[in-house]
Amino acid sequence: MLEIKSLCCGYKTKTVLKDISFTLGKGELLCLLGPNGVGKTTLFKTILGLLPAQGGEILLDNQNVATWSRRRFAARVGYVPQAHTPPFPFRVLDVVATGRTAHIGLFSSPTSKDFAIAEEALSTLGIHHLREHTYTEISGGERQLVLIARALTQQTDLLIMDEPTSNLDYGNQIKVLDHIRRISRETDISIILTTHYPNHALLYASKALILDRHSTVCVGRPHEVITEQYLHEAYQIKSRLLNIVNPSGAPLRVCVPA
Repeated sequence: MLEIKSLCCGYKTKTVLKDISFTLGKGELLCLLGPNGVGKTTLFKTILGLLPAQGGEILLDNQNVATWSRRRFAARVGYVPQAHTPPFPFRVLDVVATGRTAHIGLFSSPTSKDFAIAEEALSTLGIHHLREHTYTEISGGERQLVLIARALTQQTDLLIMDEPTSNLDYGNQIKVLDHIRRISRETDISIILTTHYPNHALLYASKALILDRHSTVCVGRPHEVITEQYLHEAYQIKSRLLNIVNPSGAPLRVCVPA
């Protein structure tokens, strides 16, 4: 379980966010939501250890990660960046297998077991047929799924995703989010993802951490913390939250412009 206790984060002498506390259990999906410039990236980098915490603690299974080596941290926490294009035309399977780096020696190569784990990750995301394709030649949605597969091969307890749908069209956004939600539900992996879209949190997350323009933090169930008042204050537009049902009859809440 991830536990954030009274976390303060920022840059050198400038504090951006303070007194942040929340827990994330196994298999939970938390969306980090807020307008530009309020500290989402700062919080993100602090949890990843890319910025030192100015105060508070980050605990995994009751252990303070500040005392861990980068190798030990990488074996427990996976990171999925926004889609990117690497400088060399690697094979998809080789890109995914790099997720095993934290588990093999510094000058070692992936073993047959490592490649088997990589192939299993590709199968989990329904893209095993891409294993021999060139990573730079597949679509943006496929590349994002490959990056998620690479993170799965780390076999971590926590995945942190930086706007995983930011460069995708609507169809690929839904496909990627469906896979992310399925991973959180079917495994014990906890997931944190940042997004600019309230509906991503409302439709897919079990928890939401919302930031407003004053960097005020609120954590809870998405339908409880994402309110019309918050959306107006955070994004400076009027929005309506509507209750609907999906084709199977399950209730849903969605955000639409007023």
